[in-house]
Amino acid sequence: MMRTRPLKVALLGCGVVGSEVARIMTTHADDLAARIGAPLELAGVAVRRPSKVREGIDPALITTDATALVKRGDIDVVVEVIGGIEPARTLITTAFEHGASVVSANKALLAEDGATLFAAAEKHGKDLYYEAAVAGAIPLLRPLRESLAGDKVNRVLGIVNGTTNFILDRMDSSGAGYSEALDEATALGYAEADPTADVEGFDAAAKAAILAGIAFHTRVRLDDVHREGLTEVTSADIASARRMGCTVKLLAICERAADGKSVTARVHPAMIPLSHPLASVREAYNAVFVEAEAAGQLMFYGPGAGGAPTASAVLGDLVAVCRNRLGESTGPGESAYTRLPVSSMAEVVTRYHISLDVADKPGVLAQVATVFAEHDVSIDTVRQQGRLDSEGLGGEASLVVVTHRAPDAALSGTVEALRKLDTVRGVASIMRVEGE
Repeated sequence: MMRTRPLKVALLGCGVVGSEVARIMTTHADDLAARIGAPLELAGVAVRRPSKVREGIDPALITTDATALVKRGDIDVVVEVIGGIEPARTLITTAFEHGASVVSANKALLAEDGATLFAAAEKHGKDLYYEAAVAGAIPLLRPLRESLAGDKVNRVLGIVNGTTNFILDRMDSSGAGYSEALDEATALGYAEADPTADVEGFDAAAKAAILAGIAFHTRVRLDDVHREGLTEVTSADIASARRMGCTVKLLAICERAADGKSVTARVHPAMIPLSHPLASVREAYNAVFVEAEAAGQLMFYGPGAGGAPTASAVLGDLVAVCRNRLGESTGPGESAYTRLPVSSMAEVVTRYHISLDVADKPGVLAQVATVFAEHDVSIDTVRQQGRLDSEGLGGEASLVVVTHRAPDAALSGTVEALRKLDTVRGVASIMRVEGE
């Protein structure tokens, strides 16, 4: 039976994503009503620039007073797509206090202070859904939170930032340098005018915190995530990865320790074998590889950003929250019962690819190998190639060492000792090898 009274929705933000949410609510109104069991009504839209023309939205719905909008007692669901920490946090908690459930796409806020939002939602008996906060249109958080609720997730490995994947893909496929690939990403609209959040890994780190929290049922904050960007990745790194049968990706990696007593979350560039499913993820697409105890290996793939894909995830949450509203129930809230500590990067164990600039003379390799042995880092392969110096003479060489698995702390100690050798002119790059 269709309920005649509509469910009222307040929209906070009407940019690329918000305008698309409003458009879909209008153009698919009948379908959404049929799926929910009641019609939806856009009751208000909070914006910063009210004079801007917004096609398809009644100007009477536009307001600059977001606080007054979320305090209205007749609002059923608040959709927050303004981003940032404040005023989003205050607006969301105020919405709960005044009887509304919330759908959010705010990865930064959830990673920074999700605990406050979850506590407020629980206190007032309301829903907080946030599928759009990670990987755009890809159904990922709900499968982790609900479909795998009876399983034990041990690892989440993924490409969760389309901008950086586009840049690395261009560097690999066309031989472009980092700056050239970034310029192309900007021209195509994949990168913002200020790309720092993407290329320095902040965006991916926020998503990793959210993924780890859901996967391991523990609280993981943005500050807990080790973060490295891709600005130091060079064409030489890409070429070296290719020689190893690998490609380079910026990965978000969330792992449960082998003894089950801690977790880690990290974001950094890494070489992965071309045989791994993530290696084939091209352009600005996202993909996340989940390893669960009973379900085995699962992969989620699709567009990770953009107005329409993100709006799709928002509308999916909106339908679910409205159904709960009609049934006078709520969906799953925060699950943080394990209270596992988040280990530091120093405890992470993986393989490494180290490129050194060294003097091209006898005994150098032996010196380098001794340093690795002294720090209990086992060498898998070594490749040395002589080259000319700036004056066209010999005397220099490039030494590439690939290790077996070792703790990050041991590798850091090794690198520090290598830099002190007179025969080592410089450490050109250090990159982890993952996905094997």
